Amino acid sequence: MSEPRYALYALPAAGSPLEAFGRSVFGDDTMTGEAAPPASDLADLAPMNAGARVYGFHATLKAPMRLAPGLGEADLLAAARGLAAGHPPVVVGPLTVAALGRFLALVPVAPPPALTLLAAECVAALDPLRAPLTGAERAKRRPERLTPRGRALLERWGYPHVFEEFRFHMTLTDALPEEVLEGWRARLAGAFARSGAGPLTIDSLGILRQDGTAPFRLLTRIPFGD
Repeated sequence: MSEPRYALYALPAAGSPLEAFGRSVFGDDTMTGEAAPPASDLADLAPMNAGARVYGFHATLKAPMRLAPGLGEADLLAAARGLAAGHPPVVVGPLTVAALGRFLALVPVAPPPALTLLAAECVAALDPLRAPLTGAERAKRRPERLTPRGRALLERWGYPHVFEEFRFHMTLTDALPEEVLEGWRARLAGAFARSGAGPLTIDSLGILRQDGTAPFRLLTRIPFGD
């Protein structure tokens, strides 16, 4: 049996309009795995985000990783609690639906510096617990398509989109054909506007686990200040 992978996510507040929007887009609840009906105007979205549903509705703060030999979940949770202790909430502000290459995501209208700092803190604090990349894990990141800096970040931190390469986003779709990208952007933007989701504030860390190829599921939320 393969080793579990763990990730550190920024998640919408439980019971919030943003969380409800995510359920309507993905057709399930990232927290519990329970099925949720898609929004009526997004009923045909499922084939467009089948890959993204494995990871759930979230923004990545520390990319999926296996734990180093000799370490376990308790070590991971202790490190995350140490990071969250005394940390102030991060006001991200309003979000908008945008195209990032060929996939669609919610991104901040004006990302604050504190957001990039939070992501950097998460990467640095949890990296000592990360097992080295396997050849397959490295190949999955397509290093041949990365810049020299991206390859260096991949080798050092296990993921290329960190520090100055980080961009906060909450993925909504897989990569889409160019001819349907704008149509889906407009539809998702309309659904998001109708959701009533207000500005985002991050006040906790979500720790998620993946067993084998199953979807990531929430282990716990760790509030800032605890």
